[in-house]
Amino acid sequence: MMENLFTLFMLIMLQAVLGFDNLLYISLESKRAPKDQQKKVRRMGILIAIALRVALLFILINLIKYFQDPFFEFSNEGLIEASVNGHSLIVFAGGIFIIYTAMKEIWHMVSFKIHHLNEPEIHTSSVLKVTSMIVVMNVVFSFDSILSAMALTDIFWVMAIAIVIGGILMIWLSDHVTSFLERNRMYEVLGLFILFIVGIMLVTEGGHISHLTLFGNPITPMSKTTFYFIITILVLIDIVQSRYQKKLIEEKRSTQKD
Repeated sequence: MMENLFTLFMLIMLQAVLGFDNLLYISLESKRAPKDQQKKVRRMGILIAIALRVALLFILINLIKYFQDPFFEFSNEGLIEASVNGHSLIVFAGGIFIIYTAMKEIWHMVSFKIHHLNEPEIHTSSVLKVTSMIVVMNVVFSFDSILSAMALTDIFWVMAIAIVIGGILMIWLSDHVTSFLERNRMYEVLGLFILFIVGIMLVTEGGHISHLTLFGNPITPMSKTTFYFIITILVLIDIVQSRYQKKLIEEKRSTQKD
């Protein structure tokens, strides 16, 4: 029992670490829903995703070989080679979608379209659509955590409890992350670029899982260490840049007073 409890604690920590990118996506995606429904959307999306994660865990335990066995293979020697399975398809498609979503939102931010100041244009999606996207992407993100959990233990109830507790923590943290982004709108750009890197990480992982080779070069996945290092650098750059910008503004004001 003590061994199982220790494994449970490790799995909860694993869920928390691997859930960072998922949490960021949930916070950004929920903003597309009507303002008074955003909290409900986040909670409903995560709760449904928790149930689907447990179901996916049960399916993977019993049918793991069907997700790992290749669906089809194609080869053009010297150009492109791959052996595609269900796992790689889901991860690759999720990465492509996240890259598209991040780039679309970044484009909206930098577009020079003029809006009336007293009638700001607000793009909102239906509660059902936003909730569905949160659920779908939550399942995509869950593959890594579930497969990592299966590498630590083969006891279903330990993994299921870790998923449920991780989901509850995600509900609590999602409100805090969203509130932080609302108070500090400048960090939305940083969040979108982090999301873009998450998409690249998933695409490279999907390519690696499918043994994708382009022009004789195998696709290698971006490691979590590299991912967190890039995120740290981006955050530091953003902090330094914002402080330097404030300094320039203060210098400009003092010069105008003189």
